[in-house]
Amino acid sequence: MSKADYYDVLEVSKGASEEEIKKAYRKMALKYHPDRNQGDKTAEEKFKQISEAYEALSDPDKKAAYDRFGHNAFGPGTRGSPGGGFHDPFDIFQQVFGGSGGIFGDLFGSGGSGGGSRDGSQGGNDLRYDTELTFKEAAFGCEKEISIRRHETCDSCDGSGASPGTSMTRCSQCSGRGQVTSQRGFFMVSQTCPRCRGVGRVIEKPCKICNGSGLTEKPAKIKIRVPGGVEDGMRLRSSGNGESGVRGGSPGDLYVVLHVKEHELFKRDGEDLYCEEPIPYSLAAMGGDLEVPTLDGTARVKIAPGTQSGTLFRLRGKGVRSLDGTGMGDLHVRVIVEVPTRLNGEQRRKLEEFARSCNEDVFPMRKSFLDSVKRIFK
Repeated sequence: MSKADYYDVLEVSKGASEEEIKKAYRKMALKYHPDRNQGDKTAEEKFKQISEAYEALSDPDKKAAYDRFGHNAFGPGTRGSPGGGFHDPFDIFQQVFGGSGGIFGDLFGSGGSGGGSRDGSQGGNDLRYDTELTFKEAAFGCEKEISIRRHETCDSCDGSGASPGTSMTRCSQCSGRGQVTSQRGFFMVSQTCPRCRGVGRVIEKPCKICNGSGLTEKPAKIKIRVPGGVEDGMRLRSSGNGESGVRGGSPGDLYVVLHVKEHELFKRDGEDLYCEEPIPYSLAAMGGDLEVPTLDGTARVKIAPGTQSGTLFRLRGKGVRSLDGTGMGDLHVRVIVEVPTRLNGEQRRKLEEFARSCNEDVFPMRKSFLDSVKRIFK
Protein backbone atom coordinates (compact mmCIF):
# COMPACT_ATOMS: atom_id res chain seq x y z
CA MET A 1 0.00 0.00 0.00
CA SER A 2 1.40 3.42 -0.97
CA LYS A 3 2.09 5.95 1.78
CA ALA A 4 -0.04 9.05 2.05
CA ASP A 5 1.45 12.33 0.84
CA TYR A 6 3.01 14.21 3.77
CA TYR A 7 1.27 17.45 2.79
CA ASP A 8 -2.08 15.66 2.73
CA VAL A 9 -1.37 14.07 6.11
CA LEU A 10 -0.87 17.51 7.70
CA GLU A 11 -3.63 19.05 5.56
CA VAL A 12 -1.39 21.86 4.24
CA SER A 13 -0.52 23.01 0.74
CA LYS A 14 2.86 22.29 -0.84
CA GLY A 15 3.73 25.96 -0.55
CA ALA A 16 2.93 26.12 3.19
CA SER A 17 5.35 28.10 5.34
CA GLU A 18 7.32 26.61 8.23
CA GLU A 19 4.94 28.27 10.70
CA GLU A 20 1.86 26.89 8.90
CA ILE A 21 3.35 23.38 8.94
CA LYS A 22 4.11 23.65 12.65
CA LYS A 23 0.63 24.98 13.44
CA ALA A 24 -1.00 22.12 11.51
CA TYR A 25 1.14 19.57 13.36
CA ARG A 26 0.35 21.06 16.77
CA LYS A 27 -3.38 20.99 16.12
CA MET A 28 -3.42 17.39 14.86
CA ALA A 29 -0.91 16.06 17.41
CA LEU A 30 -3.15 17.22 20.25
CA LYS A 31 -6.20 15.69 18.59
CA TYR A 32 -4.67 12.27 17.95
CA HIS A 33 -2.29 11.92 20.93
CA PRO A 34 -2.62 8.34 22.32
CA ASP A 35 -3.24 9.64 25.84
CA ARG A 36 -6.44 11.28 24.58
CA ASN A 37 -7.46 8.23 22.52
CA GLN A 38 -6.57 5.31 24.73
CA GLY A 39 -7.12 1.97 23.00
CA ASP A 40 -7.84 3.62 19.64
CA LYS A 41 -5.36 2.03 17.22
CA THR A 42 -6.49 4.26 14.35
CA ALA A 43 -5.67 7.41 16.34
CA GLU A 44 -2.34 5.93 17.40
CA GLU A 45 -1.40 5.22 13.78
CA LYS A 46 -2.53 8.71 12.77
CA PHE A 47 -0.32 10.20 15.50
CA LYS A 48 2.68 8.35 14.07
CA GLN A 49 1.87 9.50 10.53
CA ILE A 50 1.58 13.19 11.40
CA SER A 51 4.79 13.02 13.45
CA GLU A 52 6.66 11.49 10.52
CA ALA A 53 5.17 14.03 8.11
CA TYR A 54 6.08 16.95 10.37
CA GLU A 55 9.65 15.75 10.86
CA ALA A 56 10.12 15.50 7.09
CA LEU A 57 8.53 18.83 6.21
CA SER A 58 9.96 20.88 9.10
CA ASP A 59 13.56 19.99 8.24
CA PRO A 60 14.71 22.05 5.21
CA ASP A 61 17.01 19.28 3.91
CA LYS A 62 14.44 16.54 4.30
CA LYS A 63 11.71 18.74 2.85
CA ALA A 64 13.84 19.52 -0.22
CA ALA A 65 14.58 15.84 -0.72
CA TYR A 66 10.91 14.90 -0.27
CA ASP A 67 9.74 17.58 -2.73
CA ARG A 68 12.17 16.15 -5.29
CA PHE A 69 11.98 12.37 -4.73
CA GLY A 70 8.80 11.83 -2.68
CA HIS A 71 8.86 8.97 -0.16
CA ASN A 72 11.76 7.42 -2.07
CA ALA A 73 13.92 10.19 -0.60
CA PHE A 74 14.02 8.32 2.68
CA GLY A 75 14.66 4.82 1.37
CA PRO A 76 18.04 3.18 2.11
CA GLY A 77 20.70 4.16 -0.41
CA THR A 78 18.51 6.66 -2.20
CA ARG A 79 20.37 9.44 -3.99
CA GLY A 80 19.71 12.76 -2.32
CA SER A 81 18.40 11.19 0.90
CA PRO A 82 19.11 13.33 3.97
CA GLY A 83 19.48 10.12 5.97
CA GLY A 84 19.09 9.75 9.70
CA GLY A 85 15.67 8.05 9.56
CA PHE A 86 12.74 9.22 11.66
CA HIS A 87 12.60 9.78 15.41
CA ASP A 88 10.12 8.48 17.97
CA PRO A 89 6.79 10.36 17.57
CA PHE A 90 6.70 11.16 21.29
CA ASP A 91 10.15 12.76 21.06
CA ILE A 92 8.86 14.95 18.22
CA PHE A 93 5.84 15.91 20.33
CA GLN A 94 8.01 16.93 23.30
CA GLN A 95 10.35 18.94 21.09
CA VAL A 96 7.48 20.93 19.59
CA PHE A 97 5.61 21.47 22.85
CA GLY A 98 8.55 22.34 25.07
CA GLY A 99 9.67 18.99 26.49
CA SER A 100 8.49 16.91 29.41
CA GLY A 101 9.36 19.62 31.90
CA GLY A 102 6.66 21.98 30.63
CA ILE A 103 2.90 21.83 30.87
CA PHE A 104 2.79 19.00 28.36
CA GLY A 105 4.71 16.79 30.75
CA ASP A 106 1.73 17.33 33.02
CA LEU A 107 -0.89 16.94 30.30
CA PHE A 108 0.58 13.83 28.72
CA GLY A 109 2.82 12.42 31.41
CA SER A 110 3.16 8.74 32.17
CA GLY A 111 3.34 8.84 35.93
CA GLY A 112 2.78 5.99 38.29
CA SER A 113 5.01 4.70 41.00
CA GLY A 114 3.82 1.35 42.14
CA GLY A 115 6.09 -1.65 42.58
CA GLY A 116 7.85 -2.82 45.72
CA SER A 117 11.51 -3.02 46.71
CA ARG A 118 13.80 -5.12 48.85
CA ASP A 119 13.45 -2.81 51.88
CA GLY A 120 9.66 -3.08 51.82
CA SER A 121 9.03 0.35 50.37
CA GLN A 122 6.41 0.65 47.65
CA GLY A 123 5.32 3.49 45.43
CA GLY A 124 1.89 4.99 45.99
CA ASN A 125 -1.07 4.45 43.68
CA ASP A 126 -2.09 6.98 41.03
CA LEU A 127 -5.51 8.56 41.41
CA ARG A 128 -8.02 9.90 38.89
CA TYR A 129 -10.34 12.84 39.38
CA ASP A 130 -12.86 14.18 36.84
CA THR A 131 -13.60 17.89 36.86
CA GLU A 132 -15.79 20.13 34.72
CA LEU A 133 -14.60 23.37 33.13
CA THR A 134 -16.56 26.15 31.54
CA PHE A 135 -15.76 26.92 27.92
CA LYS A 136 -14.06 30.16 29.00
CA GLU A 137 -11.97 28.46 31.70
CA ALA A 138 -10.66 26.00 29.12
CA ALA A 139 -9.91 28.79 26.65
CA PHE A 140 -8.01 31.12 28.99
CA GLY A 141 -6.90 28.85 31.84
CA CYS A 142 -7.84 28.89 35.50
CA GLU A 143 -7.01 27.52 38.92
CA LYS A 144 -9.18 24.80 40.45
CA GLU A 145 -9.30 23.51 44.00
CA ILE A 146 -10.42 19.92 44.15
CA SER A 147 -11.35 17.77 47.14
CA ILE A 148 -10.37 14.11 47.22
CA ARG A 149 -9.89 11.28 49.69
CA ARG A 150 -6.59 9.44 49.49
CA HIS A 151 -4.37 7.15 51.50
CA GLU A 152 -1.64 9.07 53.30
CA THR A 153 1.12 8.13 55.72
CA CYS A 154 -0.31 7.02 59.05
CA ASP A 155 0.37 9.65 61.74
CA SER A 156 0.28 7.10 64.54
CA CYS A 157 3.09 4.84 63.29
CA ASP A 158 4.72 7.37 60.92
CA GLY A 159 4.14 4.96 58.06
CA SER A 160 6.08 2.03 59.48
CA GLY A 161 2.99 -0.11 60.05
CA ALA A 162 4.30 -1.13 63.46
CA SER A 163 2.61 -0.19 66.71
CA PRO A 164 4.12 2.97 68.28
CA GLY A 165 7.16 2.08 70.38
CA THR A 166 7.88 -1.05 68.36
CA SER A 167 9.58 -1.70 65.04
CA MET A 168 9.83 -4.35 62.39
CA THR A 169 11.87 -7.40 63.42
CA ARG A 170 13.99 -9.82 61.48
CA CYS A 171 11.97 -12.58 59.84
CA SER A 172 12.59 -15.83 61.66
CA GLN A 173 11.72 -17.99 58.66
CA CYS A 174 14.37 -16.60 56.30
CA SER A 175 16.68 -15.06 58.95
CA GLY A 176 16.31 -11.67 57.26
CA ARG A 177 17.50 -12.82 53.83
CA GLY A 178 14.10 -12.53 52.15
CA GLN A 179 14.69 -15.89 50.45
CA VAL A 180 14.17 -19.45 51.64
CA THR A 181 15.87 -22.46 50.13
CA SER A 182 14.74 -26.04 49.89
CA GLN A 183 16.28 -29.16 48.40
CA ARG A 184 14.51 -30.98 45.62
CA GLY A 185 16.42 -34.06 44.70
CA PHE A 186 19.89 -33.00 43.67
CA PHE A 187 18.94 -29.31 43.40
CA MET A 188 18.69 -26.44 45.87
CA VAL A 189 15.76 -24.14 45.04
CA SER A 190 15.50 -20.54 46.31
CA GLN A 191 12.21 -18.68 46.47
CA THR A 192 10.74 -15.56 48.06
CA CYS A 193 10.02 -16.01 51.72
CA PRO A 194 6.26 -16.51 52.13
CA ARG A 195 6.25 -14.94 55.60
CA CYS A 196 7.96 -11.60 54.95
CA ARG A 197 7.40 -11.59 51.17
CA GLY A 198 11.05 -10.95 50.45
CA VAL A 199 11.47 -7.96 52.77
CA GLY A 200 13.42 -9.85 55.43
CA ARG A 201 11.52 -8.15 58.24
CA VAL A 202 8.04 -8.57 59.68
CA ILE A 203 5.69 -6.55 61.87
CA GLU A 204 5.02 -8.44 65.09
CA LYS A 205 2.69 -5.80 66.55
CA PRO A 206 0.73 -3.98 63.80
CA CYS A 207 -0.38 -0.39 64.32
CA LYS A 208 -3.98 -0.38 65.51
CA ILE A 209 -4.84 2.73 63.51
CA CYS A 210 -3.75 1.52 60.05
CA ASN A 211 -3.74 -2.26 60.78
CA GLY A 212 -0.11 -2.49 59.72
CA SER A 213 -0.53 -0.96 56.27
CA GLY A 214 1.26 2.28 57.16
CA LEU A 215 -1.52 4.29 55.44
CA THR A 216 -4.81 5.83 56.50
CA GLU A 217 -7.48 7.47 54.35
CA LYS A 218 -7.70 11.25 54.72
CA PRO A 219 -9.42 14.14 52.92
CA ALA A 220 -7.23 16.50 50.92
CA LYS A 221 -7.70 19.76 49.04
CA ILE A 222 -5.40 20.29 46.07
CA LYS A 223 -5.02 23.34 43.84
CA ILE A 224 -4.61 22.56 40.15
CA ARG A 225 -3.45 25.09 37.56
CA VAL A 226 -5.27 24.51 34.29
CA PRO A 227 -3.36 26.07 31.35
CA GLY A 228 -5.31 28.02 28.74
CA GLY A 229 -6.07 26.11 25.57
CA VAL A 230 -6.93 22.71 27.06
CA GLU A 231 -9.60 20.64 25.34
CA ASP A 232 -12.27 18.21 26.42
CA GLY A 233 -10.85 14.83 27.47
CA MET A 234 -7.31 15.97 28.24
CA ARG A 235 -5.60 14.64 31.36
CA LEU A 236 -3.70 16.97 33.67
CA ARG A 237 -1.08 15.32 35.87
CA SER A 238 -0.35 16.64 39.34
CA SER A 239 2.91 14.97 40.30
CA GLY A 240 3.11 13.49 43.79
CA ASN A 241 -0.52 14.22 44.69
CA GLY A 242 -1.68 10.62 44.41
CA GLU A 243 -1.60 8.20 47.33
CA SER A 244 1.42 8.11 49.65
CA GLY A 245 4.02 5.42 49.19
CA VAL A 246 4.48 2.64 51.72
CA ARG A 247 7.49 2.79 54.07
CA GLY A 248 9.26 5.58 52.27
CA GLY A 249 8.11 4.76 48.76
CA SER A 250 7.52 7.66 46.38
CA PRO A 251 3.93 8.98 46.15
CA GLY A 252 1.74 8.36 43.13
CA ASP A 253 0.35 11.04 40.83
CA LEU A 254 -3.08 12.59 40.55
CA TYR A 255 -4.58 12.60 37.05
CA VAL A 256 -7.30 15.19 36.56
CA VAL A 257 -9.50 14.45 33.54
CA LEU A 258 -10.97 17.63 32.07
CA HIS A 259 -14.55 17.84 30.79
CA VAL A 260 -15.31 21.09 28.97
CA LYS A 261 -18.89 22.36 28.75
CA GLU A 262 -20.17 23.37 25.33
CA HIS A 263 -20.75 27.06 24.70
CA GLU A 264 -24.13 28.46 23.68
CA LEU A 265 -22.66 30.64 20.91
CA PHE A 266 -19.15 29.45 20.04
CA LYS A 267 -17.76 26.32 18.42
CA ARG A 268 -14.07 25.57 18.71
CA ASP A 269 -11.59 24.26 16.15
CA GLY A 270 -8.14 24.10 17.70
CA GLU A 271 -7.29 27.64 18.78
CA ASP A 272 -9.94 29.27 16.57
CA LEU A 273 -13.54 30.04 17.49
CA TYR A 274 -16.55 30.18 15.17
CA CYS A 275 -19.99 31.66 15.63
CA GLU A 276 -22.93 32.81 13.51
CA GLU A 277 -24.76 36.09 13.98
CA PRO A 278 -28.01 37.08 12.23
CA ILE A 279 -28.01 40.61 10.79
CA PRO A 280 -30.92 42.70 9.50
CA TYR A 281 -31.56 42.77 5.76
CA SER A 282 -31.14 46.55 5.79
CA LEU A 283 -27.69 46.39 7.43
CA ALA A 284 -26.47 43.87 4.85
CA ALA A 285 -27.76 46.08 2.01
CA MET A 286 -26.58 49.49 3.22
CA GLY A 287 -23.63 48.55 5.46
CA GLY A 288 -22.73 49.81 8.90
CA ASP A 289 -21.26 48.69 12.23
CA LEU A 290 -22.08 45.35 13.83
CA GLU A 291 -21.44 44.48 17.46
CA VAL A 292 -20.28 40.86 17.81
CA PRO A 293 -19.74 38.77 20.95
CA THR A 294 -16.31 37.50 22.02
CA LEU A 295 -15.26 35.35 24.96
CA ASP A 296 -14.12 38.42 26.89
CA GLY A 297 -16.70 41.01 25.86
CA THR A 298 -17.80 42.47 22.54
CA ALA A 299 -16.10 43.85 19.44
CA ARG A 300 -17.25 45.87 16.42
CA VAL A 301 -17.11 44.72 12.81
CA LYS A 302 -17.52 46.97 9.77
CA ILE A 303 -20.21 45.60 7.45
CA ALA A 304 -19.68 46.69 3.85
CA PRO A 305 -22.75 47.64 1.73
CA GLY A 306 -24.03 44.61 -0.18
CA THR A 307 -22.64 42.02 2.28
CA GLN A 308 -24.04 38.60 1.41
CA SER A 309 -25.39 35.99 3.80
CA GLY A 310 -22.63 33.60 4.85
CA THR A 311 -19.82 36.15 4.66
CA LEU A 312 -17.08 35.31 7.20
CA PHE A 313 -15.32 37.99 9.24
CA ARG A 314 -12.11 37.26 11.15
CA LEU A 315 -11.17 38.96 14.41
CA ARG A 316 -7.49 38.30 15.07
CA GLY A 317 -6.45 37.30 18.58
CA LYS A 318 -10.02 36.80 19.81
CA GLY A 319 -9.89 33.00 19.86
CA VAL A 320 -8.39 30.54 22.35
CA ARG A 321 -4.99 30.79 24.02
CA SER A 322 -2.44 28.35 22.59
CA LEU A 323 -1.36 25.61 24.98
CA ASP A 324 2.31 26.45 24.65
CA GLY A 325 1.64 30.11 25.37
CA THR A 326 2.80 31.38 21.98
CA GLY A 327 -0.31 33.37 21.12
CA MET A 328 -4.06 33.41 20.57
CA GLY A 329 -6.29 31.97 17.90
CA ASP A 330 -8.85 33.97 15.91
CA LEU A 331 -12.60 34.42 16.11
CA HIS A 332 -14.53 33.82 12.87
CA VAL A 333 -18.00 35.37 12.71
CA ARG A 334 -20.31 34.25 9.90
CA VAL A 335 -23.15 36.69 9.25
CA ILE A 336 -26.56 35.33 8.28
CA VAL A 337 -28.79 37.83 6.53
CA GLU A 338 -32.25 37.58 8.05
CA VAL A 339 -35.17 38.01 5.66
CA PRO A 340 -38.00 40.10 7.19
CA THR A 341 -41.06 38.16 8.36
CA ARG A 342 -44.54 39.17 9.56
CA LEU A 343 -44.63 42.38 7.53
CA ASN A 344 -47.52 44.76 8.20
CA GLY A 345 -49.38 46.42 5.37
CA GLU A 346 -47.25 49.56 5.20
CA GLN A 347 -43.98 47.60 5.32
CA ARG A 348 -45.20 45.31 2.59
CA ARG A 349 -46.18 48.22 0.32
CA LYS A 350 -42.78 49.87 0.78
CA LEU A 351 -40.98 46.60 0.04
CA GLU A 352 -43.05 46.11 -3.12
CA GLU A 353 -42.23 49.66 -4.16
CA PHE A 354 -38.52 48.95 -3.54
CA ALA A 355 -38.72 45.74 -5.61
CA ARG A 356 -40.31 47.59 -8.56
CA SER A 357 -37.56 50.21 -8.45
CA CYS A 358 -34.77 47.63 -8.68
CA ASN A 359 -33.33 46.47 -11.98
CA GLU A 360 -31.18 43.39 -12.49
CA ASP A 361 -27.97 45.30 -11.73
CA VAL A 362 -28.99 45.50 -8.07
CA PHE A 363 -28.75 41.69 -7.80
CA PRO A 364 -25.57 40.71 -9.72
CA MET A 365 -25.51 37.14 -8.33
CA ARG A 366 -29.08 36.56 -9.49
CA LYS A 367 -28.29 38.06 -12.90
CA SER A 368 -25.21 35.82 -13.30
CA PHE A 369 -27.25 32.75 -12.38
CA LEU A 370 -30.02 33.53 -14.87
CA ASP A 371 -27.46 34.17 -17.61
CA SER A 372 -25.98 30.72 -16.94
CA VAL A 373 -29.44 29.14 -17.12
CA LYS A 374 -30.06 30.81 -20.50
CA ARG A 375 -26.73 29.51 -21.86
CA ILE A 376 -27.44 25.97 -20.68
CA PHE A 377 -30.95 25.72 -22.12
CA LYS A 378 -30.38 27.69 -25.33
